[in-house]
Amino acid sequence: MNARDNELLTRTGAGTAMGELLRRYWMPILCSSELPEPDCTPVRVTILGEHLIAIRVTDGSISLFQEHCPHRRASLYFGRNEQQGIRCVYHGWKFDGTGQCVETPGELNANFKNKIKLTSYPCREQGGVIWTYMGPSDLQPALPQIEWSLVPESHRFISKRIQETNWFQALEGGWDYIHIGMLHRGAITLTTMTGTPDFAPAGPVVQEAVEMDYGLLFGRAQTHSDDRVYWMCSQLLMPSHKLLPHTEGSAYAAHVWVPIDDEHCMLWSIDYRTDAPLDAAEIGELERWFGIHAEVEPGTDRAVFNKTNDYGIDRVLQKSGESFTGIKGLGLQDAAIQESQGTIYDRTQEHLCSSDQHIIALRRYFLKLVHEMRAGTQPPGLDPASHSQRPQNAVSAKNVPFATVARHESVV
Repeated sequence: MNARDNELLTRTGAGTAMGELLRRYWMPILCSSELPEPDCTPVRVTILGEHLIAIRVTDGSISLFQEHCPHRRASLYFGRNEQQGIRCVYHGWKFDGTGQCVETPGELNANFKNKIKLTSYPCREQGGVIWTYMGPSDLQPALPQIEWSLVPESHRFISKRIQETNWFQALEGGWDYIHIGMLHRGAITLTTMTGTPDFAPAGPVVQEAVEMDYGLLFGRAQTHSDDRVYWMCSQLLMPSHKLLPHTEGSAYAAHVWVPIDDEHCMLWSIDYRTDAPLDAAEIGELERWFGIHAEVEPGTDRAVFNKTNDYGIDRVLQKSGESFTGIKGLGLQDAAIQESQGTIYDRTQEHLCSSDQHIIALRRYFLKLVHEMRAGTQPPGLDPASHSQRPQNAVSAKNVPFATVARHESVV
Protein backbone atom coordinates (compact mmCIF):
# COMPACT_ATOMS: atom_id res chain seq x y z
CA MET A 1 0.00 0.00 0.00
CA ASN A 2 1.27 3.48 -0.80
CA ALA A 3 1.50 6.28 1.76
CA ARG A 4 -1.36 8.24 0.20
CA ASP A 5 -3.83 5.39 0.58
CA ASN A 6 -2.62 4.78 4.13
CA GLU A 7 -3.50 8.39 4.92
CA LEU A 8 -6.92 8.08 3.26
CA LEU A 9 -7.82 5.06 5.39
CA THR A 10 -6.66 6.44 8.71
CA ARG A 11 -7.45 10.17 8.84
CA THR A 12 -10.99 10.92 10.00
CA GLY A 13 -10.97 14.58 11.06
CA ALA A 14 -13.31 17.18 9.61
CA GLY A 15 -12.67 17.70 5.90
CA THR A 16 -10.89 14.40 5.33
CA ALA A 17 -12.28 11.92 2.82
CA MET A 18 -12.73 9.13 5.37
CA GLY A 19 -14.10 11.59 7.90
CA GLU A 20 -16.75 12.69 5.42
CA LEU A 21 -17.72 9.06 4.77
CA LEU A 22 -18.03 8.13 8.44
CA ARG A 23 -20.05 11.25 9.21
CA ARG A 24 -22.82 9.94 6.95
CA TYR A 25 -23.72 7.29 9.53
CA TRP A 26 -25.11 7.19 13.07
CA MET A 27 -22.37 6.20 15.53
CA PRO A 28 -22.53 5.16 19.21
CA ILE A 29 -20.95 7.60 21.65
CA LEU A 30 -22.11 6.65 25.16
CA CYS A 31 -24.18 4.14 27.06
CA SER A 32 -27.47 5.71 28.15
CA SER A 33 -26.49 4.91 31.75
CA GLU A 34 -23.61 7.37 31.52
CA LEU A 35 -26.17 10.19 31.49
CA PRO A 36 -28.46 8.63 34.10
CA GLU A 37 -30.94 11.45 34.78
CA PRO A 38 -32.00 14.94 33.62
CA ASP A 39 -29.59 17.76 34.52
CA CYS A 40 -26.85 15.27 35.49
CA THR A 41 -23.12 15.84 35.18
CA PRO A 42 -21.91 16.54 31.60
CA VAL A 43 -19.74 13.90 29.92
CA ARG A 44 -16.78 14.67 27.68
CA VAL A 45 -16.94 12.96 24.29
CA THR A 46 -14.25 12.93 21.60
CA ILE A 47 -15.26 11.46 18.27
CA LEU A 48 -13.70 11.89 14.82
CA GLY A 49 -11.24 14.32 16.39
CA GLU A 50 -13.92 16.70 17.69
CA HIS A 51 -13.99 17.55 21.40
CA LEU A 52 -17.61 17.62 22.54
CA ILE A 53 -19.83 17.65 25.63
CA ALA A 54 -22.91 15.46 26.08
CA ILE A 55 -25.69 16.35 28.52
CA ARG A 56 -29.15 15.07 29.38
CA VAL A 57 -31.25 18.22 29.62
CA THR A 58 -34.22 18.83 31.87
CA ASP A 59 -36.79 17.16 29.60
CA GLY A 60 -34.64 14.00 29.41
CA SER A 61 -33.38 14.41 25.85
CA ILE A 62 -29.69 14.28 24.92
CA SER A 63 -27.67 17.22 23.61
CA LEU A 64 -24.18 17.01 22.11
CA PHE A 65 -22.18 20.09 21.26
CA GLN A 66 -18.69 21.59 21.14
CA GLU A 67 -16.84 21.52 24.42
CA HIS A 68 -15.57 25.09 24.47
CA CYS A 69 -17.70 28.16 25.07
CA PRO A 70 -17.47 30.51 22.05
CA HIS A 71 -16.99 33.54 24.36
CA ARG A 72 -13.52 32.93 25.85
CA ARG A 73 -13.12 29.20 25.08
CA ALA A 74 -13.67 27.92 28.61
CA SER A 75 -14.70 24.26 28.83
CA LEU A 76 -18.41 23.72 29.22
CA TYR A 77 -17.66 20.49 31.06
CA PHE A 78 -17.47 22.68 34.17
CA GLY A 79 -20.79 24.31 33.30
CA ARG A 80 -24.14 24.09 35.08
CA ASN A 81 -26.54 21.68 33.39
CA GLU A 82 -29.87 23.15 34.39
CA GLN A 83 -33.18 24.49 33.08
CA GLN A 84 -33.05 22.87 29.65
CA GLY A 85 -29.47 23.82 28.78
CA ILE A 86 -25.95 24.46 30.01
CA ARG A 87 -24.50 27.63 31.48
CA CYS A 88 -20.79 28.46 31.27
CA VAL A 89 -19.55 29.19 34.78
CA TYR A 90 -16.88 31.63 33.53
CA HIS A 91 -19.14 34.47 32.40
CA GLY A 92 -22.59 32.95 32.61
CA TRP A 93 -23.43 32.51 28.94
CA LYS A 94 -26.34 30.05 28.63
CA PHE A 95 -27.02 27.65 25.75
CA ASP A 96 -30.20 25.65 25.18
CA GLY A 97 -30.37 22.01 24.13
CA THR A 98 -29.81 22.88 20.47
CA GLY A 99 -26.68 24.87 21.25
CA GLN A 100 -28.36 28.24 20.70
CA CYS A 101 -27.12 30.97 23.03
CA VAL A 102 -30.08 32.28 25.03
CA GLU A 103 -28.38 34.47 27.67
CA THR A 104 -25.26 36.67 27.66
CA PRO A 105 -25.11 38.40 31.06
CA GLY A 106 -23.38 41.78 30.96
CA GLU A 107 -23.85 42.26 27.20
CA LEU A 108 -25.55 45.56 26.34
CA ASN A 109 -26.83 44.43 22.94
CA ALA A 110 -29.92 42.30 23.66
CA ASN A 111 -29.77 40.72 20.20
CA PHE A 112 -26.12 39.70 20.41
CA LYS A 113 -26.98 36.25 21.80
CA ASN A 114 -28.99 35.44 18.68
CA LYS A 115 -25.77 35.41 16.64
CA ILE A 116 -24.08 32.80 18.82
CA LYS A 117 -24.65 29.06 18.50
CA LEU A 118 -22.56 26.06 19.46
CA THR A 119 -21.68 23.40 16.92
CA SER A 120 -24.12 20.65 17.84
CA TYR A 121 -25.14 17.21 16.61
CA PRO A 122 -28.45 15.34 16.92
CA CYS A 123 -28.61 12.38 19.28
CA ARG A 124 -30.98 9.43 19.66
CA GLU A 125 -31.22 6.58 22.16
CA GLN A 126 -31.64 2.99 21.09
CA GLY A 127 -30.52 -0.28 22.63
CA GLY A 128 -29.21 1.33 25.82
CA VAL A 129 -26.84 3.41 23.67
CA ILE A 130 -26.69 7.11 22.72
CA TRP A 131 -26.07 7.57 18.99
CA THR A 132 -25.07 10.70 17.12
CA TYR A 133 -25.08 11.80 13.49
CA MET A 134 -22.40 14.32 12.44
CA GLY A 135 -23.04 14.63 8.71
CA PRO A 136 -25.09 17.06 6.58
CA SER A 137 -28.50 17.59 8.17
CA ASP A 138 -30.34 17.22 4.87
CA LEU A 139 -28.79 13.75 4.36
CA GLN A 140 -29.49 12.37 7.85
CA PRO A 141 -30.66 8.74 7.65
CA ALA A 142 -32.88 6.93 10.12
CA LEU A 143 -31.26 4.98 12.96
CA PRO A 144 -29.84 1.63 11.81
CA GLN A 145 -31.95 -1.38 12.73
CA ILE A 146 -29.11 -3.48 14.10
CA GLU A 147 -30.50 -6.51 15.87
CA TRP A 148 -28.58 -6.16 19.14
CA SER A 149 -29.92 -2.60 19.55
CA LEU A 150 -33.53 -3.78 19.21
CA VAL A 151 -33.68 -6.65 21.72
CA PRO A 152 -34.80 -5.97 25.32
CA GLU A 153 -32.17 -4.72 27.75
CA SER A 154 -32.15 -8.05 29.58
CA HIS A 155 -31.12 -9.80 26.36
CA ARG A 156 -27.79 -8.00 25.84
CA PHE A 157 -24.45 -7.28 27.51
CA ILE A 158 -22.48 -4.24 26.33
CA SER A 159 -18.97 -3.11 27.15
CA LYS A 160 -16.65 -0.52 25.66
CA ARG A 161 -13.00 0.32 26.00
CA ILE A 162 -10.48 2.69 24.50
CA GLN A 163 -7.90 1.21 22.16
CA GLU A 164 -4.72 3.19 21.56
CA THR A 165 -4.62 2.71 17.81
CA ASN A 166 -6.14 4.22 14.73
CA TRP A 167 -9.69 3.02 14.07
CA PHE A 168 -8.87 1.23 10.81
CA GLN A 169 -6.02 -0.67 12.38
CA ALA A 170 -8.47 -2.06 14.94
CA LEU A 171 -11.18 -2.62 12.31
CA GLU A 172 -9.02 -4.68 9.97
CA GLY A 173 -7.83 -6.74 12.93
CA GLY A 174 -11.42 -7.88 13.21
CA TRP A 175 -11.17 -9.57 9.82
CA ASP A 176 -7.70 -11.06 10.17
CA TYR A 177 -8.94 -14.64 10.19
CA ILE A 178 -5.62 -16.46 10.36
CA HIS A 179 -4.64 -14.92 13.68
CA ILE A 180 -7.50 -16.71 15.48
CA GLY A 181 -5.78 -20.08 15.46
CA MET A 182 -2.47 -18.55 16.54
CA LEU A 183 -2.94 -15.50 18.80
CA HIS A 184 -5.98 -16.97 20.54
CA ARG A 185 -4.64 -20.52 20.80
CA GLY A 186 -5.65 -22.04 24.10
CA ALA A 187 -8.66 -19.72 24.35
CA ILE A 188 -10.67 -20.57 21.23
CA THR A 189 -10.92 -23.30 18.61
CA LEU A 190 -12.41 -23.67 15.17
CA THR A 191 -15.00 -25.98 16.70
CA THR A 192 -16.03 -23.16 19.03
CA MET A 193 -16.28 -20.74 16.12
CA THR A 194 -18.08 -23.00 13.65
CA GLY A 195 -20.09 -25.41 15.78
CA THR A 196 -18.89 -28.32 13.63
CA PRO A 197 -16.92 -30.80 15.79
CA ASP A 198 -16.11 -32.95 12.74
CA PHE A 199 -14.59 -30.01 10.89
CA ALA A 200 -11.52 -31.66 9.36
CA PRO A 201 -9.92 -29.33 6.79
CA ALA A 202 -8.59 -31.03 3.70
CA GLY A 203 -6.85 -28.04 2.18
CA PRO A 204 -5.92 -24.38 2.62
CA VAL A 205 -8.39 -21.78 3.80
CA VAL A 206 -10.20 -19.85 1.08
CA GLN A 207 -11.14 -16.26 1.94
CA GLU A 208 -13.65 -14.23 -0.07
CA ALA A 209 -15.71 -11.08 0.35
CA VAL A 210 -18.87 -10.00 -1.45
CA GLU A 211 -20.35 -6.51 -1.54
CA MET A 212 -23.87 -6.34 -0.13
CA ASP A 213 -26.36 -3.50 0.36
CA TYR A 214 -25.26 -3.19 4.01
CA GLY A 215 -21.50 -3.41 3.44
CA LEU A 216 -19.45 -6.58 3.04
CA LEU A 217 -20.06 -10.27 3.68
CA PHE A 218 -16.87 -12.19 4.47
CA GLY A 219 -16.53 -15.94 4.09
CA ARG A 220 -13.75 -18.30 5.13
CA ALA A 221 -14.02 -21.76 3.64
CA GLN A 222 -12.36 -25.09 4.15
CA THR A 223 -13.21 -28.31 2.37
CA HIS A 224 -14.49 -31.11 4.58
CA SER A 225 -13.42 -34.71 4.13
CA ASP A 226 -16.72 -35.44 2.33
CA ASP A 227 -15.95 -32.68 -0.23
CA ARG A 228 -18.49 -30.29 1.22
CA VAL A 229 -17.31 -26.74 1.77
CA TYR A 230 -17.88 -25.13 5.17
CA TRP A 231 -18.21 -21.34 5.08
CA MET A 232 -17.70 -19.39 8.31
CA CYS A 233 -19.28 -15.99 7.67
CA SER A 234 -19.26 -12.56 9.26
CA GLN A 235 -20.70 -9.23 8.17
CA LEU A 236 -19.41 -5.67 8.03
CA LEU A 237 -22.41 -3.39 8.50
CA MET A 238 -21.40 0.08 7.45
CA PRO A 239 -19.54 1.92 8.62
CA SER A 240 -17.79 -0.20 11.27
CA HIS A 241 -20.09 -2.82 12.79
CA LYS A 242 -19.06 -6.47 12.82
CA LEU A 243 -21.36 -9.43 13.38
CA LEU A 244 -19.15 -12.25 14.60
CA PRO A 245 -19.50 -15.84 13.36
CA HIS A 246 -22.12 -17.66 15.37
CA THR A 247 -22.39 -21.11 16.92
CA GLU A 248 -25.90 -22.53 17.22
CA GLY A 249 -27.23 -22.32 20.78
CA SER A 250 -24.81 -19.64 21.93
CA ALA A 251 -25.38 -15.91 22.24
CA TYR A 252 -24.70 -13.71 19.23
CA ALA A 253 -21.78 -11.29 19.37
CA ALA A 254 -20.88 -8.01 17.69
CA HIS A 255 -18.29 -5.23 17.65
CA VAL A 256 -18.36 -1.55 16.70
CA TRP A 257 -15.18 0.50 16.17
CA VAL A 258 -15.61 4.28 16.51
CA PRO A 259 -12.72 6.72 15.89
CA ILE A 260 -11.95 8.96 18.85
CA ASP A 261 -9.13 10.71 17.02
CA ASP A 262 -6.57 9.42 14.54
CA GLU A 263 -4.61 7.60 17.25
CA HIS A 264 -7.40 6.22 19.44
CA CYS A 265 -10.70 4.45 18.93
CA MET A 266 -13.54 3.15 21.08
CA LEU A 267 -14.25 -0.55 20.75
CA TRP A 268 -17.80 -1.55 21.63
CA SER A 269 -18.44 -5.26 22.26
CA ILE A 270 -21.88 -6.83 22.55
CA ASP A 271 -23.21 -10.26 23.44
CA TYR A 272 -26.94 -10.74 22.95
CA ARG A 273 -29.77 -13.22 22.58
CA THR A 274 -32.85 -12.75 20.48
CA ASP A 275 -35.12 -15.29 22.15
CA ALA A 276 -34.47 -14.96 25.89
CA PRO A 277 -32.62 -12.89 28.50
CA LEU A 278 -28.98 -13.62 29.15
CA ASP A 279 -29.01 -15.72 32.31
CA ALA A 280 -26.88 -15.20 35.40
CA ALA A 281 -24.44 -17.92 34.37
CA GLU A 282 -23.87 -16.32 30.96
CA ILE A 283 -23.32 -12.87 32.43
CA GLY A 284 -21.04 -14.31 35.07
CA GLU A 285 -18.94 -15.95 32.35
CA LEU A 286 -18.76 -12.70 30.35
CA GLU A 287 -17.58 -10.86 33.48
CA ARG A 288 -14.69 -13.28 33.88
CA TRP A 289 -13.25 -11.34 30.90
CA PHE A 290 -11.96 -14.34 28.97
CA GLY A 291 -13.85 -13.43 25.78
CA ILE A 292 -14.27 -10.28 23.69
CA HIS A 293 -15.08 -8.06 26.69
CA ALA A 294 -12.38 -6.55 28.89
CA GLU A 295 -12.50 -5.29 32.45
CA VAL A 296 -12.09 -1.50 32.69
CA GLU A 297 -10.99 0.75 35.52
CA PRO A 298 -14.07 2.00 37.43
CA GLY A 299 -15.51 5.19 35.97
CA THR A 300 -13.34 5.00 32.84
CA ASP A 301 -13.14 3.29 29.46
CA ARG A 302 -9.53 2.24 30.05
CA ALA A 303 -8.82 -1.47 30.37
CA VAL A 304 -7.39 -2.56 33.70
CA PHE A 305 -4.69 -4.45 31.82
CA ASN A 306 -3.14 -2.20 29.19
CA LYS A 307 0.16 -1.19 27.63
CA THR A 308 1.42 0.36 30.88
CA ASN A 309 1.39 -3.05 32.59
CA ASP A 310 2.02 -5.18 29.47
CA TYR A 311 -1.62 -6.33 29.47
CA GLY A 312 -0.99 -8.49 32.54
CA ILE A 313 1.04 -10.99 30.56
CA ASP A 314 1.81 -14.15 32.53
CA ARG A 315 4.99 -15.71 31.16
CA VAL A 316 4.55 -18.84 33.26
CA LEU A 317 1.10 -19.37 31.74
CA GLN A 318 2.55 -18.72 28.29
CA LYS A 319 5.30 -21.31 28.78
CA SER A 320 2.80 -23.84 30.07
CA GLY A 321 1.13 -24.00 26.67
CA GLU A 322 -2.31 -23.33 28.14
CA SER A 323 -2.25 -19.88 26.55
CA PHE A 324 -0.21 -19.01 23.48
CA THR A 325 0.20 -15.39 24.64
CA GLY A 326 -0.10 -15.54 28.42
CA ILE A 327 -2.62 -12.69 28.19
CA LYS A 328 -6.12 -13.18 29.59
CA GLY A 329 -9.01 -12.63 27.23
CA LEU A 330 -9.50 -12.48 23.47
CA GLY A 331 -10.07 -8.73 23.54
CA LEU A 332 -6.87 -7.96 25.43
CA GLN A 333 -4.86 -10.32 23.22
CA ASP A 334 -6.07 -8.36 20.20
CA ALA A 335 -5.36 -5.03 21.92
CA ALA A 336 -1.82 -6.00 22.88
CA ILE A 337 -0.83 -6.98 19.35
CA GLN A 338 -2.67 -4.20 17.53
CA GLU A 339 -1.31 -1.52 19.86
CA SER A 340 2.19 -2.98 19.50
CA GLN A 341 2.03 -2.05 15.79
CA GLY A 342 2.03 1.65 16.74
CA THR A 343 -0.88 4.08 16.83
CA ILE A 344 -0.94 4.42 13.02
CA TYR A 345 1.20 1.71 11.57
CA ASP A 346 3.04 2.18 8.31
CA ARG A 347 1.41 -0.11 5.78
CA THR A 348 4.04 0.72 3.17
CA GLN A 349 6.45 -1.50 5.15
CA GLU A 350 4.31 -4.64 5.41
CA HIS A 351 4.48 -7.81 3.32
CA LEU A 352 1.01 -9.24 2.77
CA CYS A 353 0.46 -12.83 1.67
CA SER A 354 -2.38 -15.01 0.40
CA SER A 355 -3.85 -15.42 3.89
CA ASP A 356 -4.49 -11.65 4.03
CA GLN A 357 -7.26 -11.65 1.41
CA HIS A 358 -9.87 -10.25 3.80
CA ILE A 359 -7.58 -7.43 4.87
CA ILE A 360 -6.93 -6.55 1.24
CA ALA A 361 -10.66 -6.67 0.41
CA LEU A 362 -11.52 -4.42 3.36
CA ARG A 363 -8.96 -1.81 2.38
CA ARG A 364 -9.96 -1.80 -1.28
CA TYR A 365 -13.62 -1.48 -0.32
CA PHE A 366 -13.12 1.59 1.88
CA LEU A 367 -10.78 3.24 -0.60
CA LYS A 368 -13.38 2.69 -3.31
CA LEU A 369 -16.13 4.16 -1.12
CA VAL A 370 -14.26 7.37 -0.30
CA HIS A 371 -13.45 7.96 -3.96
CA GLU A 372 -17.02 7.20 -5.04
CA MET A 373 -18.51 9.49 -2.41
CA ARG A 374 -16.24 12.33 -3.46
CA ALA A 375 -17.55 11.75 -6.99
CA GLY A 376 -21.14 12.04 -5.80
CA THR A 377 -22.15 8.41 -5.21
CA GLN A 378 -24.20 7.71 -2.09
CA PRO A 379 -22.47 5.28 0.32
CA PRO A 380 -24.03 1.89 1.12
CA GLY A 381 -25.86 0.90 4.29
CA LEU A 382 -27.88 4.10 4.76
CA ASP A 383 -31.19 2.25 4.59
CA PRO A 384 -31.80 1.23 8.23
CA ALA A 385 -33.47 -1.99 7.12
CA SER A 386 -30.26 -3.12 5.42
CA HIS A 387 -28.69 -3.58 8.87
CA SER A 388 -31.28 -6.21 9.85
CA GLN A 389 -28.76 -9.01 9.46
CA ARG A 390 -27.83 -12.07 11.47
CA PRO A 391 -24.58 -14.04 11.15
CA GLN A 392 -25.01 -17.43 9.52
CA ASN A 393 -22.51 -20.08 8.56
CA ALA A 394 -23.13 -22.13 5.42
CA VAL A 395 -22.28 -25.43 3.81
CA SER A 396 -22.10 -25.81 0.03
CA ALA A 397 -20.95 -28.21 -2.59
CA LYS A 398 -17.47 -27.83 -4.03
CA ASN A 399 -16.86 -25.20 -6.72
CA VAL A 400 -19.90 -23.09 -5.78
CA PRO A 401 -18.86 -19.40 -5.90
CA PHE A 402 -19.12 -17.55 -2.61
CA ALA A 403 -21.28 -14.89 -4.28
CA THR A 404 -23.86 -17.64 -4.82
CA VAL A 405 -23.54 -18.88 -1.25
CA ALA A 406 -23.88 -15.30 0.01
CA ARG A 407 -27.29 -15.00 -1.59
CA HIS A 408 -28.43 -18.26 0.01
CA GLU A 409 -28.33 -20.21 -3.25
CA SER A 410 -26.82 -23.69 -3.65
CA VAL A 411 -26.45 -24.11 0.11
CA VAL A 412 -26.67 -27.75 1.25
